[in-house]
Amino acid sequence: MYEFDVYALGNALVDREYHVDDSLLAEVGLDKGMMTLIDADRRHQLLALLDARYPCLQQACGGSAANSVVAVAALGGRAFYACRVADDALGEFYHRDLRAAGVACRRLEPGVPGHTGTCLVLVSDDAERTMATHLGATADFAARDLDETHLISSRWLYIEGYLASSDSARAAVARARHLARAHDIPIALTFSDPSMTLHFRQALRDMIDTGVDLLFCNEEEARLFSGEASLERALPFLLTLARRLVITRGAQGALIVDAERCLSIPAPVVQAIDSNGAGDAFAGTFLYGITHDLDAEHAAHLAARVAAQVVSRYGPRLPLATYAELLTP
Repeated sequence: MYEFDVYALGNALVDREYHVDDSLLAEVGLDKGMMTLIDADRRHQLLALLDARYPCLQQACGGSAANSVVAVAALGGRAFYACRVADDALGEFYHRDLRAAGVACRRLEPGVPGHTGTCLVLVSDDAERTMATHLGATADFAARDLDETHLISSRWLYIEGYLASSDSARAAVARARHLARAHDIPIALTFSDPSMTLHFRQALRDMIDTGVDLLFCNEEEARLFSGEASLERALPFLLTLARRLVITRGAQGALIVDAERCLSIPAPVVQAIDSNGAGDAFAGTFLYGITHDLDAEHAAHLAARVAAQVVSRYGPRLPLATYAELLTP
C-alpha cells in the first residue's frame, strides 16, 4: 500500500505576484519570460519598487514542484513535498499554506537560520511571466531535508529542475534517485524554466544521470537543452534521457512522446492572462492522472483542461474546489 502518490522535492518560495508593464522589466534589467536569481539586497530593492508602483495580486506558497503537488492533492491524490524554509514568519506562512492545500510536509524545523526564499512574479500584458528569485534558506536544501521513509512508500518521485543551481540540492537529488531506483519507484523530472536549460545545462544533465521515466518541459526548454533549432530534431536526443516526454506548447497544447508514438493533445481555447504555473499545473495533473488509473492520453487531456484554467486567471494555481470540478469533462 502506497502512502503517497507523488513525493516531490524542490524549492520552497513564497510567491508575490504583480501585473507590470514591459517597461518595468527593461528598467530593472530582467529578461522577459526568464527566471533570474537575485541576492537579498536586490530582492529588497525590487520589492520596494514594486510595492510602490503596483498592487500585490496575491501571496502563496510556491516553487515549481510545490505548485504541481498542490494540483495532485487538490484533485484527490496524496502528495508529499520535501523542501527547506527558515524559522521565520514567511517559513510559517509557507508551511501553513502548503498544508491548507492538502500537501504533507515535514514539521517546521526550529532554528533554521536566514530567510525563507521568495519569488517576485511579474506578469506582462501578454500573460508572460518573468521571475526574480531570492532562494534564501532553500538554497541550502540538502539530503538531510529528505524524509526517506515517506519517499520509499510513494508511487512516483518528482524532481524540480530549479534544484540544479545548488550543490547541496543536487546531492539530495542523487540520494533521492538512489532510493527510488532501489525500491523500483519511477522518477519524473521537470526542467522548470528555460533559464535552467540555458545556464545550468550540465547540472540538469547530472540530475538526470542514467535517465528518468518521465520528463516534463516546454518547447523552448526542449530546444535549448538539446541544442537543436527545432523541436522535431530535439525529440530523439531527449528520448535518450527519458522513457516518455511530456512537452507543453502553450496555446498549441502538448505532445506526449515515447519510442512508439507521438500524441498531440489540443489546448482548450481560453483568454490567457497569466502563464505563471501553467506548466507546473500540467505536470501535477498528469501525475495525478497516471496514478489514478488514467492512461497517458487521458491524463494529458485532463492536464490540458487544468492548465487552461490556470492561465485564464492570475496566480500559479486554482481555487482548490475548482480542480475537482475539472475532473468531469
